[in-house]
Amino acid sequence: MSNPNSTASVIGRLANDPKVFENKDGSKKVMLTAFVDRGYTDRQGNRISDALPFEAFVRAETQGTGPFAHVHKGDLVGLSYEPRLNRYTKNGVEVFEVKLEIQNISFLESRATTQARLAERVTKAEAQNQSLQAQTEPVAAAAPAVAHASAVQDEQLPFQTA
Repeated sequence: MSNPNSTASVIGRLANDPKVFENKDGSKKVMLTAFVDRGYTDRQGNRISDALPFEAFVRAETQGTGPFAHVHKGDLVGLSYEPRLNRYTKNGVEVFEVKLEIQNISFLESRATTQARLAERVTKAEAQNQSLQAQTEPVAAAAPAVAHASAVQDEQLPFQTA
C-alpha cells in the first residue's frame, strides 16, 4: 500500500509511444514521457511544458501490457505516481536517481479521438514510406548490371566455388 502523502498527479500529453521492456520473470517495465504544462505562463503569455519521464511495472500475470497497450503518442492522460529514489554505486561514485513510478493511468480523451489520431499517424507514415520508395526506385533501375557471372575470376571471390 502506498503512502497517500507521497503521491502526485499530473495531466499531460504523451511525447512518444510507450516503450516496453520484458523482465526475466515475465513482468514488464513500461517507460513513457509526458509533456506536462506548468501552472503559469511566461511574460509573452506562453505556457511552458516539461517533458517528464515515467516508469510503470506490469505484473507477469497481466495479459499484454495492461492499460499501456491503449495509449499512444499525443494522447491526453492523467498519471498518478510516486517518486522513487534509486541509489547505487557506479564506477566508485554514489548515484542518486529519481524515478516517477506510475500507480494509475486515466484516459482523458475518447477512444474515437485517440484512434483518429493514431490512424492519421499511420496514414502519414505510409505516405512518407511510399515517397521514399519512389525516390529509391530510379536509383535501383540505374544501377549497372553485371554482364556475365563468368567475367569474375574464381580467385577474386572471397569464398570457394564448387
